[in-house]
Amino acid sequence: MSTTALYTDLSHYYDVLCAEIDYPAQSDAVRRLNQIFGNGGQRHLDLACGTGAHVQHFLAAGFQSQGLDINQPMLDRAQQRCPTARFHLQDMSEFVLADQQDLITCFLYSIHYNADLAKLTACIQQAYNALASGGVFCFNAVNKDKIDNQLVASYSTVHADGVLSFQSAWHYSGQGQQQQLKIQISCQNQQLHHWHDQHTMVAVSFEQLLEILQPYFEVHLFEHNYHSIQPWDQASGNVIVVGVRR
Repeated sequence: MSTTALYTDLSHYYDVLCAEIDYPAQSDAVRRLNQIFGNGGQRHLDLACGTGAHVQHFLAAGFQSQGLDINQPMLDRAQQRCPTARFHLQDMSEFVLADQQDLITCFLYSIHYNADLAKLTACIQQAYNALASGGVFCFNAVNKDKIDNQLVASYSTVHADGVLSFQSAWHYSGQGQQQQLKIQISCQNQQLHHWHDQHTMVAVSFEQLLEILQPYFEVHLFEHNYHSIQPWDQASGNVIVVGVRR
């Protein structure tokens, strides 16, 4: 099953599956970083926006927020959630907008949905092109050299349709520019519905990521902690990246 097909299939359950995500904390942290490093503007684009949960928080904070995703059923739900926002059905490695932005975000490690380094580089170039002078590109990323293939994140939640269970895990073979995001989802009601999928995603070290970013951005790396802004400790394998358009 393709990634697009999977999320089309799961669009009805997506917000339930993401119920444990602290969207307010993530949005607030990025707004603070934007206040520190940004140009003061409030034109915002969220890449891989899904059902628009982050867009909703930026709109509430006074931003002129819009979203972009490759999956139309997700965007349909985003439009219902945020009727005043604009949403774009585009690939984030090829997107083009008519107007420049002051802040571009990409949450939930979605930058890795670019399948290889060429796609990742194209995405970063497009973000640069879409930003006004002094604008900020903010996203989170995982270092391929720090991935623990044995680590699995899992939780269950009750939904009107039954009990939903979700598991996800990164897997990197140790070589090459691609890694896998392995996902297992089940919905238990009168029948058992089960999804099992493996997404091919870009594998990148932080050194490689900096090489791609630095021709376009002044780069700052922070610990992956949305409750406290702290510089990256040079050891952890997850970071929040802030790129300021040169």
